[in-house]
Amino acid sequence: MFFVVLLRNRSLGFVSAILLSSIAFILSPQVLQAQSPAKTGAITLKSDIQESNSETGIITARGNVKIDYPARQLQATAAQAQYFSRERRLILTGNVYVIQQGNSMRAETMTYLVDEGRFIATPNSDRQVESTYIITNPQ
Repeated sequence: MFFVVLLRNRSLGFVSAILLSSIAFILSPQVLQAQSPAKTGAITLKSDIQESNSETGIITARGNVKIDYPARQLQATAAQAQYFSRERRLILTGNVYVIQQGNSMRAETMTYLVDEGRFIATPNSDRQVESTYIITNPQ
């Protein structure tokens, strides 16, 4: 089954609320077990266009993509995002900006491995990845 939602305006309606609920369900662990709070939680995905394919488990968002993942204190913007639910992998492309716990990173493409909490960032061929980290002094 293939599910497509075209959102021409940026207001969240009934259909987009259903889609966001399905994204939260997909990102939730499939097996009920004790987990640390950092490994669970809903993600909010906003964009101009969103597609969800239940056969492949891939969710694609295009145009003004904004992601909020409070459980990991993560926010991101990009031109496109694809979530591969079977691999639990999020690929952001197009002027990607991620901020997590005050640290930030800019790149053309970033892959976020959900289970590892790890980013892999790559720039355009003529650019570099830019990161800003907050370093605290030990007391």
